[in-house]
Amino acid sequence: MQVRNSDGRFGAVSIGIHWLVAVAVFGLFGLGYWMVGLSYYDDWYRTGPDIHRSVGILLLLVMLFRLLWWLVNPVPRPLPSHSRVEVLAAHGAHFLLYALIFVAMVSGYLISTADGSSISVFNWFEVPSVTGQIKGMEDTAGLVHYWSTWALVVLAGLHGLAAIKHHLIDRDDTLRRMLGTDRRQQ
Repeated sequence: MQVRNSDGRFGAVSIGIHWLVAVAVFGLFGLGYWMVGLSYYDDWYRTGPDIHRSVGILLLLVMLFRLLWWLVNPVPRPLPSHSRVEVLAAHGAHFLLYALIFVAMVSGYLISTADGSSISVFNWFEVPSVTGQIKGMEDTAGLVHYWSTWALVVLAGLHGLAAIKHHLIDRDDTLRRMLGTDRRQQ
């Protein structure tokens, strides 16, 4: 498998980043959903949020790299069997997925740094607060984070269902291209 995308195939870097982001998004959502039910005396009360914040910051770095990679390495052309509506819907869904990921990460950062403290990423490095202390910011950012993450996982789920539809019903290479197993040898 080639490293870079070609006109008809995704390369190893794009495929790897796609699946890494997918696992991170659903993992962060699951961890966040579980964390809100923890009590103050639970052993994971501090550990869960620390992991959530650390993975979120690392995901931000991966997404920034993903945007740079996309600029220098455009995605393959749509399959000839895709209608114009499908192509436009895919572009719109991808744009919205990217936007929701960044909104979720920025709002999560604002929740964690609203008191002026920094975020420690697995004790490897610190990400400082850029806002300082802003009263009530964590509440507003919390609402944005809550709704953007729900929208993100619903849209990502629909994205996955669309890929399965292309695979099982349309019997095209849409899903295979993102798995690196498409039938075409371009």
